[in-house]
Amino acid sequence: MAVYTELSKPFLKELADDYGLGRVASATGIPEGSVNTNYLLEAAKGKFLLRLDELKHENELKREIDLLSFLRKHSFPCPHPMQDRMGRLYRNFNNRCVSLFKYQEGKVLAPPRLKPSQLETIGHTLGDLHVIGKAYKKGIDNRFSFERIADLYLTVRNRLPNYFRKICRTLDDEVEYLTRYLESKLPKGVIHGDIFADNLLFRGEKLTAMLDFDAACRGKFIFDIATAVNALCFVDGSYSLDRFRYLLSGYESVRTLSLAEWDAFPNELRFSSLRFTVTRLHDFFLQPTDGHNRVDKDFREFFDRLRVLRRERQGGMEPLLMAMATGYDYRKYQKVKASERRQA
Repeated sequence: MAVYTELSKPFLKELADDYGLGRVASATGIPEGSVNTNYLLEAAKGKFLLRLDELKHENELKREIDLLSFLRKHSFPCPHPMQDRMGRLYRNFNNRCVSLFKYQEGKVLAPPRLKPSQLETIGHTLGDLHVIGKAYKKGIDNRFSFERIADLYLTVRNRLPNYFRKICRTLDDEVEYLTRYLESKLPKGVIHGDIFADNLLFRGEKLTAMLDFDAACRGKFIFDIATAVNALCFVDGSYSLDRFRYLLSGYESVRTLSLAEWDAFPNELRFSSLRFTVTRLHDFFLQPTDGHNRVDKDFREFFDRLRVLRRERQGGMEPLLMAMATGYDYRKYQKVKASERRQA
């Protein structure tokens, strides 16, 4: 979420009329994020979130809307674009697709404030997404596959200042490592791709909404889990084993990880850290703004995680590795596979 595009008053009035919002009292740009433009609209009929897709083409937006519609039909807590009086789910403004959502009630909690029960709930909800998504058969392109991130890194690398040379050496080595050791033949399906605390809304213990499916695609389940671990279980410069266990306990109450996924977990954590390091570098150096319309996310947050995962600094990696090495329950997994065969 960010603010790249300014809305005109005539467009806002047209939008309010077509959606029956009543008079719009205010339209406030939301600066957090780095991809799309978002506004909070306060109107006579309530609060609404307006989104302008800055990067997605119309066909890509249609696929996202189709996925959200599918998930909503299965009672998954996610947003869904509203229809205007003509039945349209989006429209055009300045060559950008615009969609409107009902405002989701709930609070965003910073990772350190998430309680064990809430971490379990997040894991459980992510497991629900992966299980429900198995029935979704339409393809969704993965804009953040390893191959695309590696290519993006080469583009970014050529634009980085000289004082990034040491960082580039680390990233060069990491791309080479993952090229050789990242496993591609793992369980796949619909993934969110961006499980961060600011995409999760809570009311007490209940997770009311998982937001921002902009990066959703067909990808490896373990990558989605690894991103959640990187985002929610790294606190005060170190991975928290307890937080990791709560999150995974919630997830495995819905879907059991295979041995291959447990084995691949450390490398998926590394790829997730690389992915967000590279895309944040890209946003800062290749998509500059005037400093007023966007909150730039610091690439060093995930570069620091990567250094811990590469054992270049302390940060709780060893206990995490031990938990992964002993986390696989063969008997439980065999029961799950037998159950799947009976249902087939």
